Amino acid sequence: MRVTFITGNKHKVKEARGIFEKFGIEVDHENPGYPEVQGSIEEVAAFGAKYVADLLQKPVIVDDTGLFIRALNDFPGTYSSYVQDTITNKGILKLMKDEPDRYAEFRSCIGYCAPNCEPKTFLGVVSGEILSEEKGNNGFAYDPLFYVEKYDKTYGELTTDEKNECSHRRLSMEKFANWYSNL
Repeated sequence: MRVTFITGNKHKVKEARGIFEKFGIEVDHENPGYPEVQGSIEEVAAFGAKYVADLLQKPVIVDDTGLFIRALNDFPGTYSSYVQDTITNKGILKLMKDEPDRYAEFRSCIGYCAPNCEPKTFLGVVSGEILSEEKGNNGFAYDPLFYVEKYDKTYGELTTDEKNECSHRRLSMEKFANWYSNL
C-alpha cells in the first residue's frame, strides 16, 4: 500500500514513515500546497486532502495540528502556526497570566482522500497543561509550554523518541494506518 503525504515538513514525513512501516504502508512526499479553509481542525484537514487528491489524482494525506487552550476558548487552535509566528510563546504566556485553568490539548488530524471521493479524518489528542514559563530546549513552537503529566515534563523537555511515542500526531497517524491497512 502507498499514500502521498502532503507537507512542507520533512520531519513529519520521517515520523510518518516510521509509524506506517509497521502497517506495510509506503509514504511518498509532495508539497503542492493547498488553501486552508477556516473551520474546525477536521474541516481544515478534510478540505486539504480532498483538494490535493483531486489535483494530483492520487490518494493523499494531510496533517493539521493545533494547540487548543480551554481558558482561551480553544485559541490558538487552527491558527496555531500563525499565532506562533506572530505573538510566540511569550504572547501565550501573557494571555495566560493569572489564569487558574491551565488545561490544553494538542490535536492532530490526518485528512485522507482518494481522487473524486469524500475525505475521511482521523483525530489524535494529547491532554496537558500550559505552564507559566517555558521549560526545555527540545522540540519547537509550543513544546516548552506544554506539560505532559505522564512524563512529568514538557514536550520541550522530552527527547525526540519520547515525544514521538506520546505525540498527538502518532495517535492520528496510527488511527489512519489501522483503517488504511484494512482496506
